[in-house]
Amino acid sequence: MSRTPPRRYWLTGASSGIGAALAEKILKTGAHLAVSSRSVAPLKVLSQRYPGQVLVAAGDLTNSQTVREIGEQIADDWGSLDTVILNAGTCEYVDAKQFDASIVEHVVRTNLLASSYCIEAALPLLRAGTAPHMVPMASAVTYLPLPKAEACGASKAGLRHLFESLRIELAPEGIEVTVISPGFIETLLTTKDDFSMPLSWPVAKAAQYIFEKLKDRPLEIAFPAAFMATLWPLSRLPDQVKLEIGKPMARSRPPLKGQP
Repeated sequence: MSRTPPRRYWLTGASSGIGAALAEKILKTGAHLAVSSRSVAPLKVLSQRYPGQVLVAAGDLTNSQTVREIGEQIADDWGSLDTVILNAGTCEYVDAKQFDASIVEHVVRTNLLASSYCIEAALPLLRAGTAPHMVPMASAVTYLPLPKAEACGASKAGLRHLFESLRIELAPEGIEVTVISPGFIETLLTTKDDFSMPLSWPVAKAAQYIFEKLKDRPLEIAFPAAFMATLWPLSRLPDQVKLEIGKPMARSRPPLKGQP
């Protein structure tokens, strides 16, 4: 009786936050996992803890050539992929009084363009895989315009549209797409936030929730439920009402450039 081969994953943004926590969940199932991030050291530690299961594929995903090389590395070692989780991303805040287009450029490149490079590298491998599944990390911020979230919101809204459109075209091939839309998560990235994060979840809880939900392959995983129950109705309100809701959230005194 032949054994079922271990499922093969590619996870980006795997060195910290939700990515690192998800990596642990995946590896404990016995799956094989290709891990990508700019930081190599945490990925090597992971490969030592799970010998024979981890393929270290580090690099800057905003560089299209680097991503092509990662795809070639996975193809040479494994020949196929079954699940791709595009978790890598960033969030930087914009201040309209000191608008800096370079912030938007950086966030869009990191969240949207890098994901498109990963799609290009991953699709041929998924087509050769078993029950292929593509999972991008969007954001609940796409449901409602929020002050300072111009760059992050625009990049994540673009990411959502990219994958929801792609889902339609990939469906005949049997490649499924699940979009993840988390609310506030307590990561190193959010420690710099200067505002409260209502109903925020710790990383471990978020990773566990995502991991459990992914088994059912829903079209979307949006959480936490209490946060979404508040946010979703607000997203259906008229634009003028959204404007009035958002005004009190805006900073009255923006920071000086170069200062936190």
